[in-house]
Amino acid sequence: MGIFLNGIYLLTLIAAAPWMVWRSIRTGRYREGWGAKLFGLVPTLPLDSETVWFHAVSVGEVQVLRPLIREFQMNHPQARLAVSCTTKTGMDLAQRLFPEVHRFYFPMDFTWAVRRALKRIHPKLLVLVELELWPNLVQQAKRRGVVVSVVNGRLSERSFRGYGHIGWLMRRTMEQVDWVGAQDSTYAERFRNLGAKGDRIEVTGSLKFDGAETDREHREVESRKRILGLDTMHRVLVVGSTQAPEEAIALKAYENLCQRFPNLRMIVVPRHTERFDEVNELLEKSDYNVIRWSQVGVRANANDWKILLVDTIGELRWLWGLAEFGFVGGSFGKRGGQNMIEPAAFGVAVSFGPNTKNFRDIVRLLLDANAASVLDDPEQFENWLESMLSNPRQAQAFGKRAAEVALSHRGATRRTVNALVKFLTSKEKASVRAA
Repeated sequence: MGIFLNGIYLLTLIAAAPWMVWRSIRTGRYREGWGAKLFGLVPTLPLDSETVWFHAVSVGEVQVLRPLIREFQMNHPQARLAVSCTTKTGMDLAQRLFPEVHRFYFPMDFTWAVRRALKRIHPKLLVLVELELWPNLVQQAKRRGVVVSVVNGRLSERSFRGYGHIGWLMRRTMEQVDWVGAQDSTYAERFRNLGAKGDRIEVTGSLKFDGAETDREHREVESRKRILGLDTMHRVLVVGSTQAPEEAIALKAYENLCQRFPNLRMIVVPRHTERFDEVNELLEKSDYNVIRWSQVGVRANANDWKILLVDTIGELRWLWGLAEFGFVGGSFGKRGGQNMIEPAAFGVAVSFGPNTKNFRDIVRLLLDANAASVLDDPEQFENWLESMLSNPRQAQAFGKRAAEVALSHRGATRRTVNALVKFLTSKEKASVRAA
């Protein structure tokens, strides 16, 4: 199987090379970590401690790891932790969040790359976030006696159907996985149908609920409030994790409503770093004072702003704590939505577009509790915002219900860690489960 997959991967890489070069020149992506990606040249770790290797693809998965790694560090300090990422934005965030943890780019699923990476890291436990099941990696890990697990497991209907076309390969891979912590019973059943053994699957809930902050008086929130000169008179709209044309939709609504509601401030946080300048150019066309987060500290009039463009990674989770109203991006396009748990946990009156397939289960929880608003088309955004601005009690009620939903679904971190540490503390149990 390894030789066959290596060939497929090589052909795919060759076919994608021109596009990757173009993207690298245009956006700066795909420039780093090729030694690790192609040849498994990751850091060599000593053998004097049990190593846990966490893999998170990009920013969203790295955020998921935050509570999990914190729990390991607090309660299992003897374990050596390592984190790998696939994207540069994910790696940048991991370096900020986990400075004391070993970090490296994830090797591509070539046999030689994953074999060398495993030999250098020699983990006892491999933790894959959500669904990063690479056949060669799993096979090589099992040959070295590594326990393979999936945490915060999710398997959308579309992904499930897609994997069904290579069912023989997925079944062979899933049969080697020692433990799956699924977000809910639907995902658990899909993992089971793909080949995971029933006694190795548990429903743990979503780690994203545990990773979301809830305290609007947190020092990180308060410091941003002071920096931006916000006080109780201001009403803040955060438009987060956006893609085109969501910034333009928000800007149009803001321009139409700002005269009626002069204390309204808008914070725009694009999803991708390469779009920062593009979005800034769009916002600068308005008649309102626009500032960039990266320039706040060097502008004397930083407090005199109407629109803030956040052009750094990792700020959004704290900026939700400033918001009275929020729109979660990636939901008017094809992306499938972004994480709406963070604004919900802060008690924000939250909205999003109709395409939220990546967070369908969370959307269902919020809608069932009447704790969020789905906007069927872009034209509804302005109407929704006007309604929230005109009826602050209604906005507060939405936010309160959203916070209650987020609070009631906490606990996945503890359940996940309790399951994982069994593999670290009992070699005998680990070998039995790996057999």
